[in-house]
Amino acid sequence: MPTSEQLVIGLVSISDRASTGVYQDQGIPALEEWLSSALTSPWRAETRLIADDQPSIEATLIELADRSKCHLILTTGGTGPAARDVTPEATLAVADKEMPGFGEEMRRISLNFVPTAILSRQVAVIRQQTLIINLPGQPKSIKETLEGVREADGTVKHVGIFAAVPYCIDLIGGPYAETDAAVIKAFRPKSAIRAK
Repeated sequence: MPTSEQLVIGLVSISDRASTGVYQDQGIPALEEWLSSALTSPWRAETRLIADDQPSIEATLIELADRSKCHLILTTGGTGPAARDVTPEATLAVADKEMPGFGEEMRRISLNFVPTAILSRQVAVIRQQTLIINLPGQPKSIKETLEGVREADGTVKHVGIFAAVPYCIDLIGGPYAETDAAVIKAFRPKSAIRAK
């Protein structure tokens, strides 16, 4: 893939109340803000604000992956144990492959802050050439899981999951994405790093 190809990222906020206007969605703005600070290569977002029901989530993920050709889809919301939380089920239903390391690591990162992190059920999958990751619902938790945990002096104590995302996108045939190392350093094996 040419290095100049634009990364297309689907941002899906899953909330009954936000999708009906009861309150303003915070997930998509938080994701856009973080990605703007983290990515240094060209990208654009496809955003969707939808209700917390499995058919809607599945249809949205399929549309973003198959028709909008997103390389990455980040969802926020609907990953807890409540009856209405069906984002993981919908994500697994449209998957070709499961990527369990992402969910495991997000829970491990969040456990640095709250013991209830073990109640979260985030998953990550691949559908064709799209990586789909379920993120937490709160903007603070979104940033922590993507970026990682820092000491008071700013040094990274626990690397965030986004460090592995660009190389995963490489492996499934997407564009070469680069990050600002001050926010999150993308990790690739030496053989996969391209000269600037």
